[in-house]
Amino acid sequence: MASKLLRAVILGPPGSGKGTVCQRIAQNFGLQHLSSGRFLRENIKANTEVGDVAKQYIEKGRLVPDHVITRMMLSELENRQDQHWLLDGFPMTLVQAEALDRICDLDLVITLNIPFETLRDRLSRRWIHPPSGRVYNLDFNPPLVHGVDDVTGERLVQQEDDKPEAVNVRLRQYKEVAKPVVNLYKSRGVLHQFSGTDTDKIWPCVYTVFSNKITPIQSREAC
Repeated sequence: MASKLLRAVILGPPGSGKGTVCQRIAQNFGLQHLSSGRFLRENIKANTEVGDVAKQYIEKGRLVPDHVITRMMLSELENRQDQHWLLDGFPMTLVQAEALDRICDLDLVITLNIPFETLRDRLSRRWIHPPSGRVYNLDFNPPLVHGVDDVTGERLVQQEDDKPEAVNVRLRQYKEVAKPVVNLYKSRGVLHQFSGTDTDKIWPCVYTVFSNKITPIQSREAC
């Protein structure tokens, strides 16, 4: 078992179950779950320079540029040089992957391959609590009270790009952008691909791959 600090990345399209898998990895292996989406929300809420720039793009319905995301994430990683970590949502593009290369070598990259029909159904049933980023699915992770956040009692919303008419575009864009990143890590021998429609069935395979890299702090049955 390697004693070095583990550097891992999870890739997957919207609706692939990345959030659930990341939570389980963090709980079972003690990795810091570093989500680019969460950091963006925190920066926007705190009115940082990065947050203000990102907000301008998001409000126009545009993707936040590579250099903004990269600056934010590399800054976060500088503060975690002595920790095991798992990146979620970064790198999303080849430019971001090349920037990450300059500061570290990845040990493990996993990608979740979920059928298009499953992704479309999951996204169309997804509702969120914008201030916290909590995500609910009406089928397998519904709120305790319909339309209301479990923690705050505030109203849940469905994002415009989660509505059926926008999902096709989102998934096509992800595939085009992610393909070069997947191919890069595949060529380096660090990529592990998992396919299926049920996160609970994919999870034991993910657990095994991580177990070969880092000692678990609890068994997967504890999830």
